[in-house]
Amino acid sequence: MNKFIKIKIANKIVLANDLPLSVIAGPCVIENKKETFDLAKKLKEICLKEKINFVFKASYDKANRSSINSYRGPGLEKGLEILAEIKEKLNVPVLTDVHCACDVEKVAKVADVIQIPAFLCRQTDLVVECAKTKLPVNVKKGQFMAPEDISQVINKIKGFNNNISLTERGASFGYRNLVVDYRSIEIMKQFGYPVIFDATHSVQRPGGLGTASGGDRQYVLPLAKAASAIGVAALFVEVHKNPDKALSDGANSIDIKMFKTMLNQTMKIDKLVKGF
Repeated sequence: MNKFIKIKIANKIVLANDLPLSVIAGPCVIENKKETFDLAKKLKEICLKEKINFVFKASYDKANRSSINSYRGPGLEKGLEILAEIKEKLNVPVLTDVHCACDVEKVAKVADVIQIPAFLCRQTDLVVECAKTKLPVNVKKGQFMAPEDISQVINKIKGFNNNISLTERGASFGYRNLVVDYRSIEIMKQFGYPVIFDATHSVQRPGGLGTASGGDRQYVLPLAKAASAIGVAALFVEVHKNPDKALSDGANSIDIKMFKTMLNQTMKIDKLVKGF
């Protein structure tokens, strides 16, 4: 019996640590309808050409911004409307994150994957509410958590739902810095569920710009290649047509050109490691 658990997304994509690499990509937050739709279309075209499974991701509300003046997104109603249109017209699965339990019911009517943000991965009410939807739940491992401790989050979900994926996004290293301990990926893989590597949040510098987070996008590609060499189910990346002008997480987002390069190189590594 295969030791790795397979989860299905929208009856289209199957994630597992020993299956070919998938990609979850999109902007940090929905900035406007046209640019978000155009980006989703472009990312889908690239992934189709590369023959890689694609899930579109974007947030309708970023509730954990550094400053009260930071852009948060279009909000629940408008944001879900945009995600629903992308899902229907482009025929792609969509992932979005949820910051409060009261949003979950409405989000579940649109999203194919519900994501628990890293800062909130221990919030039991939120985790359980997401689990009850029966949708795949992607848990971002908190920057403050040991990888072994993700087992407690898994147990909160398993009573309702076994469609679980776990995401490594770096660990706090002093103030305003993150590092990736690649042992974390191997430790989380021992639980059997698909492990995803968040290549862009892992190079974030939390609060590094004072009123916003900074980042080192030049390290996205080498970190993604290293994760692929270990063997992961998917890569999670924030992509923007002009990262320097993004309204959220621009410093650690990548552009279309780097996205193509990343896919090309990580897919080659993935095939070598997994023997496809």
